[in-house]
Amino acid sequence: MRTQAGSREDDVDGFRPSVTSETRGRGKWIRGKFQKFWGSPRGQVGVPGPAETDGHQSPEDEEPPVVSLAFEQHIEEQHLCEASQLLIDKEKHLFGNITEEEDLIPHNAEVEKLAADHEALGKLVTETVVESLSFSLQEVDNNSPSVSAHVAALTSAVKTIIQEEEQDQMWKTRCRPVPSWRPCNWRKIHDTTLHVLVGGRMDSPQTPTAILAEQSSIQTDVQNMGRQLKEDLLLVVKLVKSCYPPEMDICNFYAKLYHQVFSTRLRKIADFGLDDKDCTFLLRWVNEYYPRIFQNPELASEINVESLGKLLPQELLVPLEKQYLDKQEAELKTYIERVLDDAAQKWRKGEEPKTEDDCYVSPVAYDIIQLINGMVKAAEVILGDLHKAQEITRPISDSMQRYKVFQEDIIRQNKPNSTAFIKANLGCIKDFRDVLVNKSHLFQEEVRRSCLDVVTNMKQSAHTYLLSPVHKNLKTQYQKLGTKDWLNKNAFDKLLLSIEKELQELRGPNQSCYQELIGQFHQEVTEEYVRRLLKGDVKLKDKDRQQKAYETVIDNAESLHNLFKKMGSQDDWLKEILTKIAEVLELQDIPAMQMQVAALGAAQPDLSEKHVSALLKLKTNLSKTDRSTVKATLSDTLTEIKAEAITRPFFSKIAVK
Repeated sequence: MRTQAGSREDDVDGFRPSVTSETRGRGKWIRGKFQKFWGSPRGQVGVPGPAETDGHQSPEDEEPPVVSLAFEQHIEEQHLCEASQLLIDKEKHLFGNITEEEDLIPHNAEVEKLAADHEALGKLVTETVVESLSFSLQEVDNNSPSVSAHVAALTSAVKTIIQEEEQDQMWKTRCRPVPSWRPCNWRKIHDTTLHVLVGGRMDSPQTPTAILAEQSSIQTDVQNMGRQLKEDLLLVVKLVKSCYPPEMDICNFYAKLYHQVFSTRLRKIADFGLDDKDCTFLLRWVNEYYPRIFQNPELASEINVESLGKLLPQELLVPLEKQYLDKQEAELKTYIERVLDDAAQKWRKGEEPKTEDDCYVSPVAYDIIQLINGMVKAAEVILGDLHKAQEITRPISDSMQRYKVFQEDIIRQNKPNSTAFIKANLGCIKDFRDVLVNKSHLFQEEVRRSCLDVVTNMKQSAHTYLLSPVHKNLKTQYQKLGTKDWLNKNAFDKLLLSIEKELQELRGPNQSCYQELIGQFHQEVTEEYVRRLLKGDVKLKDKDRQQKAYETVIDNAESLHNLFKKMGSQDDWLKEILTKIAEVLELQDIPAMQMQVAALGAAQPDLSEKHVSALLKLKTNLSKTDRSTVKATLSDTLTEIKAEAITRPFFSKIAVK
């Protein structure tokens, strides 16, 4: 099971890194250790060995070597670099002039003593490195005396490692016998020690969080590891970094170690098989919580996050992402179905939609859009990819088709409350269209286009349902358009009065939807006007009757425009169509007629030669040749403009013979 990092007994290439509660009080430890090494109190240094020697003066009779006195003092004062230098100097003295292996024999005792000192120094350097993460951030921020002492000791330990590495390199270039401790590879030992240290701290976080009822054990473990990682990296940046030279890049070294350990732990968890809750939690850690740790200003300035990469490899992320997306898609589909079922149930019961400011409203679009927006935004964060998050919206195509079927049922059955529901639906349709157009990033393009087609069809269907009875009521007045009555008396006024009355019956959608409905009504009345005119029931045999027709159409266009504008229509272009038609009726000069027809064709590219022919036939004094000349102008005009320029179809909705 997990063990505390500070209590590990693992040997690391001959060194045993351990940090206990006594480590900071290193004085006692040092005195005990080095009394053992020298066999006497400070100042009475001896070398452990047999009582009898091979003719040399016994250790008790020798003068204490200066190096041992200085070495012990440096150790006690944690001047590790200076202690190392003394050992290196002694090493050079003992081994510098050796040419044959036999020459080592007279110096065996000194070599053994030097080896023991070197080993003791190595352990002390390792323990100093390990102790780096034993402080709290509060101690570091308060710059406690123990922190200051450790900074000095760690700085000296790091210099020692570098110094010993240089000595290793020096021995590689010499052919003479090499000391048994060379190469000592203290840099490698340092790196391995930190790896063990990091693993231990991630296995046994120093300040584990309390297990919450709503959290699984997996979530608690991952959260604890994440907190430990953040706190330790902050400790590295605030304390450890200053003790290392820049070229060792210690902050990024630690970050890579923690990243590797964290990644390994998460891989094991991901391989285990997770429920939906833990799956989502793990994805959030990979794509949201973990990157957020490195957004901390103190870490962001020191650690190259991009070089760390993802916490989990793609082969493990893909099944997790699929599991998450499948769950989210199913939830979205279920929720939309519930919203639509609720609306359908109210309609079947004969209820009417609620009203706000005398307008019918439905919660269908608002509820669904809010959910889509929230789910896609959350998924983008959890998955770290908007394109993947858009996959959640795949069920919407089928759901919108179902919504369309629901509206068709309302229209087909035409219950007493159907009109109110359709008026409320217009608001939903507009809201859906707005989000599909203005927030297209929420949807896959195929889904967005499919849904746009559905809502466009639903809007037209709703307008037709609401306007068909109106046009039916106006049929009698429509029949008088384009006849002698239309020219001889003001029959158009009756039509205007009837239109104004019918407009009141169309109230009920919200303001913007009502304006669109009125705009549609405005266009359809104008289309009916032109359709009746082009039918050819009235013959304009001379200039006077053509002038009279011109004045009538101009007056009708103005009156129609004013009425619909008052009711909210913003379609001024419809008045321009009638104005141009009137001018064609008035003009007697063929070139002038050509210019006017060309202008009408440029404004409405769906104008055909049949429409122009029907208009010109009203002027019975025009020859067939003149009509052909004018129609040819339209053909030339339409050739110069592209078919896709038709943005507001008008004439294409008017059939002529």
